[in-house]
Amino acid sequence: MDWMKIGSALFLVAMMVLIYPGMKRALKESPKGTSKDWQAFLLPIVGVVLFVILLIAMVR
Repeated sequence: MDWMKIGSALFLVAMMVLIYPGMKRALKESPKGTSKDWQAFLLPIVGVVLFVILLIAMVR
């Protein structure tokens, strides 16, 4: 391994250690999603998946 890879790995580990407390607090204090929120999230995702399937079918 060269020094650049070692430095990058150390930097990545340091970032995870520093970000962990903030992420833990954010997950604890975040509002919970309702079923309406999940429907609003899933509808566009399903639409994109179906659109991609349509594009793949048109290419074949």
